[in-house]
Parts: sequence; C-alpha cells; structure tokens
Amino acid sequence: MRAGINTVTAALVVGVLIGLALTPDGRGWLRRPTLMLGGMANASASPAPETPAPTSLPAPAKTVAPVLTPLAERAASGRLRIGVFGDSMADGLWTGLYREMRDQPGVTVTKFSEVSTGLSRYDYVDIQAKTARQIAEQPVDVAVILFGTNDAQGISIDGEIFAFGTDGWKAAYARRVDDLVAMLRGQDVAVYWVGLPEMKRAGFDAKMDLINGVVSARMAALNVPYLETESLTRNDAGEYDAYLAETGTGRRRLMRANDGIHMSMAGYLRITEPVAARLKRDAGLDTPVATPAASPEAGA
Repeated sequence: MRAGINTVTAALVVGVLIGLALTPDGRGWLRRPTLMLGGMANASASPAPETPAPTSLPAPAKTVAPVLTPLAERAASGRLRIGVFGDSMADGLWTGLYREMRDQPGVTVTKFSEVSTGLSRYDYVDIQAKTARQIAEQPVDVAVILFGTNDAQGISIDGEIFAFGTDGWKAAYARRVDDLVAMLRGQDVAVYWVGLPEMKRAGFDAKMDLINGVVSARMAALNVPYLETESLTRNDAGEYDAYLAETGTGRRRLMRANDGIHMSMAGYLRITEPVAARLKRDAGLDTPVATPAASPEAGA
C-alpha cells in the first residue's frame, strides 16, 4: 500500500508541476497550445480565435434525464469504477479521491485527466472524442469531472467563432458540456461535476465565475449533481486566502499553490471531501455494516 501511495504522490507532483508551467500569468491567458509531454500538441497549432461571431447559437434545449443504474446497485454488486476527467486541477482531485476511497472494497478510482486541456479548444484536444475512446477502452460507472482553468478562450463551432464571455460563447460552451454529459450517460455512466475554486487574481476569478455559472446552470437543467468548491476555498470574509482552517483540527494550513490557481495537497483534500462524501452516500457506502451479535456463552 505504501508503494501505491508513493506512486500517487509522484503522479500528483508531476501533474502539478506541468500544470504550473502551463497556467496563465500576469500578462494574460495562454493563447496558443504549447509542446506537451506525450506529444499531444505542438507550438505551430493555430492560436485561439478571438473575433466574435455575428450570430449566436440557440439556447440548449431542456433534456429529460435518462434512467441510469443507481450507484447503490452498482456498489452492491461488489464493484464501483470511478473515473476522474478534467485538466491539471482534476489531477489533484483524482489524488484526493483515490485517498478517500482506497479503503472501500470493490471501489477503484482511475485518472483520465490531462494537463492543459479543456472544453474550449477542440482543435487542440477534442475532449468529447477523447473521453469516448477512454471509456470504450476502460469502462467506468461514475465520471467525476473538473474542467475550466484553460477555458477562458474563444470557441469555434461549425465555422463560427465565439469570443470568450459573449452570449454565443456561453451557448457554445453549454453545448459542449451537454454533449459530454449525454455521451457519458448514454453509456450508463453517472456524472458528477465539480466546480472551480476561488482564484487569487480578480480578473481570472471573474472568468472562472462565468464558467461556473454556465456549468452549474446546465447541471441543474440536466439533473446532474454539481459540487461547488468556491465556498470551501474562501476565508471567513468570503475572500481568497492561501491559508485556511483544516477540517477537524481548525489549524490553518497552506491550501494553494504559488500561482493562486492550483491547490496544495491539503487543498485538494479539502475540495475532495464533499465529493467523496456525496459518492459514498449515493452508493450506500456511508452506511455502517451491521455486525452480528455475539453468541451467548454456554451456561450463561
């Protein structure tokens, strides 16, 4: 078990270091994909579109939620396969969720996330197609999703370009969210979407708030659990704070990385706790197992 934990910790360190190298700085957002480990993109890829389109996409239609196999039924069969999908922020979420669920019999937590990916730049990595391939090769029962830190960029759909923050962009982003959820549910995969945390820089935080607003509205419309993390990553004054009180002890711990975007290990565990609690509750894993009463001793 110790060797497994060390492997997970090493994976987190690598993911965070790569994520830190690819996150925005004070000069603005990363407009162009850069060369990544694994050769997923190259520096000659076209820059993100920035010109707003003259038209906008129609609002997402209301969708009737499909009937999925309940998590409790899956867990009762002795197996519950959880997959974590997203960007570098999701790498840390996976590590926390792995630690929270590792003592649950029959439960596995697999990392499908990839640094510097998102739902805006399908010309770089098509998350819809990539996720479909992943679950075809390694089926899951649950998809825990956390995207957004790379998504404050223009979106191109059907030859039209939508600048970030416009009504057209919101509709385009909502369509990609809906399509991803529909594809997963079509494979009988339960979806849980995790919101983005509070960010240090006000300008970047406003962009993440916008993304949270689009996603949370779609999750409500689709009847998908949405687990917000902003309240967990603010201090008592409702502001960003790198140091927050640790659950249980109340001791202030460093929760954020130096970039003001990613989390420390303590921070990832903090935002993972409610996700793990919700999964355990829905799967019936938080119910104490009744132990048989001791047989009375002979002659008692």
